[in-house]
Amino acid sequence: MIIETRFNGPPGSGNGGYCAGRFATALAGAGPAEVTLLRPPPLDVPLTAVDDEIRDPDGTVIARVRPVGPVDATVPGVDRATAVDASTRYPGFVDHPFPTCYVCGPQAPAGLRIFPGPLSDGRTAAPFVVPETVEPAVVWAALDCPGGWAVIAPGRPYVLGRVAAEVHDLPAPGTECVVVGALIGTEGRKALVHSTLYAPDGTLLARARATWIALPPPRV
Repeated sequence: MIIETRFNGPPGSGNGGYCAGRFATALAGAGPAEVTLLRPPPLDVPLTAVDDEIRDPDGTVIARVRPVGPVDATVPGVDRATAVDASTRYPGFVDHPFPTCYVCGPQAPAGLRIFPGPLSDGRTAAPFVVPETVEPAVVWAALDCPGGWAVIAPGRPYVLGRVAAEVHDLPAPGTECVVVGALIGTEGRKALVHSTLYAPDGTLLARARATWIALPPPRV
């Protein structure tokens, strides 16, 4: 498989949620799966699925995948109006560590443009207009950043380290769904977050639990 440039997260590497979804589909099919990212997924490079691993052309292991049981990570949803209002307070409009991110980058006009803003109880919420072409990896991507923005703070960037997701149904193209995220806890540089995607009528479509890793401060 090849992760195309438009699916980037941090500059020069793939969006963690989208890549994890591609890797999970390749190795675990449509069932719930957990993906551990060991290296930033490279862009425009042929990747190979071998046993439970994704490897680059040099044989370096990029990720490991394993099937899991049901993902118990449901974040209570909100209505569309609440999600739209929250998105107007998206911190990434002012300070974004990766502004061209395929999922949540304000400088990615061809991306998913999911801008999760804070709710009063600490959750994040955003509307999500489903693209014309939707696959499981797009749903994994939509679940990714809303969880991350529950912990990302100015000057404190995080990246996805591990994610387990369960996709019950794909959203219909062109519909406006709602995605919510929540911080569950932190331990050192690690943050555990949950996220859930809801259809316009409130039906639960997919959910994920993820571990995000704070990047160390730059050396002076």
